[in-house]
Amino acid sequence: MTAAEPADRGRGRKVWAHARLRRLRREHGLNQVELARRLGISTSYLNQIEHSQRPLTASVLLRITEVLGVEPEFFSGADEERLATDLRTALGDEACGAEVPAEEVGEAVRDHPALARALVTLHRRYRDAAEQAAALADRSGTPAPGPTAAEPHDQVRDFFYAHHNHFAALDAAAERQAADLAPCPGRAPDVVDAHLAQRHGVRVVTTAPPADGPPGGPVDARRYDPESRVLHLSPWLTDGQRAFQLATQLGLLEQQELLHELSGSAALTSPQSRALARIGLATYFAGALLMPYAAFHRDAEQLRYDIELLQTRYGVGFETVCHRLSTLQRPGLRGVPFSFLRVDRAGNISKRQSATDFHFSRLGGTCPLWTVYEAFSTPGRVLPQVAEMPDGKRHFWIARTVTRGGWGHRAARATFAVALGCELRHAHRLIYSDGIALDDPRAATPIGLGCRSCERRDCAQRARPPAAGALAIDPDRRSFVPYPVTETRG
Repeated sequence: MTAAEPADRGRGRKVWAHARLRRLRREHGLNQVELARRLGISTSYLNQIEHSQRPLTASVLLRITEVLGVEPEFFSGADEERLATDLRTALGDEACGAEVPAEEVGEAVRDHPALARALVTLHRRYRDAAEQAAALADRSGTPAPGPTAAEPHDQVRDFFYAHHNHFAALDAAAERQAADLAPCPGRAPDVVDAHLAQRHGVRVVTTAPPADGPPGGPVDARRYDPESRVLHLSPWLTDGQRAFQLATQLGLLEQQELLHELSGSAALTSPQSRALARIGLATYFAGALLMPYAAFHRDAEQLRYDIELLQTRYGVGFETVCHRLSTLQRPGLRGVPFSFLRVDRAGNISKRQSATDFHFSRLGGTCPLWTVYEAFSTPGRVLPQVAEMPDGKRHFWIARTVTRGGWGHRAARATFAVALGCELRHAHRLIYSDGIALDDPRAATPIGLGCRSCERRDCAQRARPPAAGALAIDPDRRSFVPYPVTETRG
């Protein structure tokens, strides 16, 4: 915990270990009697903890972390809440047709997480098969494929989420490398370029755009030929982007063993997902090299997470700073735990990293009331928002557009909105919260998980009624009722 964090972080919140402690005990090959003896508590007390009858006390939690070698965050509710959202979405699909009360979803996730994950996985495979069958419906004689495993991008996203978007070993390696290279802002491309040439014999060349393409047209940002040891970089990269691409290639060359070890996780089940993970980890290393952890954390706290000032200090882009801010989760030196996203105008999420429990449904799009979409109407401006989820949790978000692409009047460009969000209790640490009534409920915008699974009944922006099984709370009767089906256009 940093000095800037509230001293009462988590005060008043009960920590329930239940299935997580039971799974951890079994992974260590211990029975209840053996673990209770190591923890210095009675077997009956441990049994009550594992069956959700007693919460963890601070002393028992500390003892568990010492005996079983886990961080206290292992017992946070973030993973459960995320799994509950995914399960609620799966059960709300029209193919399921079941009306499952929210409290039963919570009980399934809390007491039988493996079963809940299996149901979510089955639903994903069903959706994949259904989409592929629909795409092939007009191709006569072509059989529709059966259910498939999770998409590589989904596996990689879940892999980063499981690590809370923080890889201590990569951060440590990048800090050591940064100390050796000392890449000053503005000179980082030259420093890394020279190191690649001296240490690895890599020659960096600027790739000319294709002769038959439009002036300023798209070119691969980075392309490496291992045989000739030539690294091709796009001519349209800014100095910050050029430094980032060079640092990524440096990570792929010098951190091969570490990247291979990290991407060998059992959660990555295909060569494609492992390859994508290695690229993602290499870009993580690049950000950590250009923005070394301890120095960047210190500057972020001192500047109150002013992204534009951090851009100037480290010579990188807005999106790169946002992504780095979402990784500051080193024990004993944590930053604000952020969620980071990048979306396009159509709502496609191309990047999603999180050190928090905030997430949207995987199906049916996201909430149009979210400030990330408002950012497209005011390009280049940072828009803040206090957002309240259906369960009453509030988050603070900032969003701004970024544009990438070629140069010239006819060049194709892509515009995205990037967003950073944190729990409202951290918002006072951000300069963007100045002047906003954080404690006033009227300042919060009610958003949801996406129209497919959102429980709100009074939303004027709803695109469709929730599918069967999506429930809402009747505030008068305090019971769960099906959402009324209303006519929708389109």
